[in-house]
Amino acid sequence: MKEFELINRYFKGRGIIRRDVELGIGDDCALVSVPTGHQLAVTTDTLVSGVHFFEDIPPRALGHRVIAVNLSDLAAMGAEPTWISLGLTLPTADMEWLEAFTEGMHEIAEYYNVQVIGGDTTQGPLTITVCAKGIVPNGKALKRSSARVGDWIYVTGSLGDAGLAIEARKQELMLDPLHYKAALDKFHYPAPRVAAGQVLRGLATSAIDISDGLLADLQHILKASLVGAKIHVDKVPMSNALRASLDEAARLRLALSFGDDYELLFTVNDNNKNAVETRLKQYGVEPVCIGQITAHNGEVQLVNKGQPYQLSGQGFEHFS
Repeated sequence: MKEFELINRYFKGRGIIRRDVELGIGDDCALVSVPTGHQLAVTTDTLVSGVHFFEDIPPRALGHRVIAVNLSDLAAMGAEPTWISLGLTLPTADMEWLEAFTEGMHEIAEYYNVQVIGGDTTQGPLTITVCAKGIVPNGKALKRSSARVGDWIYVTGSLGDAGLAIEARKQELMLDPLHYKAALDKFHYPAPRVAAGQVLRGLATSAIDISDGLLADLQHILKASLVGAKIHVDKVPMSNALRASLDEAARLRLALSFGDDYELLFTVNDNNKNAVETRLKQYGVEPVCIGQITAHNGEVQLVNKGQPYQLSGQGFEHFS
């Protein structure tokens, strides 16, 4: 199958058609309309086989995952996802693989009312680049730079499951099959907190999604806001699968530093604390308070059951 045959078969005419897309796949550029009173939010992620996903990942799961991780970035800004462009580099045009991959991709895009509006296909080592766009009302975007001393630190869900799946695979850990499947599903099919991000607009003082690990991503907020943090590691939410599979030290290492969870990490002041908890619960999200912002610029104090706690490893970083 040649390039344009591939595009016409698996991308053009598939998925939802949004009214704000004036021209989609098939021309040199796509044309879209940004609503009056809104800003355009744009994020780009590249996923490389063997770096961001196992080479034998089911193609349907990969299609879901490449969209989900980009929507998670938009969620962290409080943006409504709208359009996606896809750059796809393939070793071969395997029709069975492409059918499953695009099924997973279009499925999650349709769920979040996102239209695939263009991109590019080339031949080479399996690499996928997604550019996701969204809209956010003027001046309402969540940022990393507005956390203040005394703000409470929250996460939207359990951490460490993706790390458990990866570690089990790499180190050949013997896990209960049901626990391994639950962890692997979290890694393969992350659920971006899109609704939660929009709820947090005007309530949270800062936000970020957890892709590189809680402590690593927390540092981005601290550096941008010129503040520190105190984290109660015993408050960090973990799944039953993680708790049943590892001892405390091992599961804390995964929950605090591994990443790929795509939950939201956000801060909120005293005045909005109850409102955030109430409104998120209306969307099925049970936010968990894990600490508080301090005046110690860039410093993170870890506490476990009231005692100082030390952890080796601070999260994933390319070229480190």
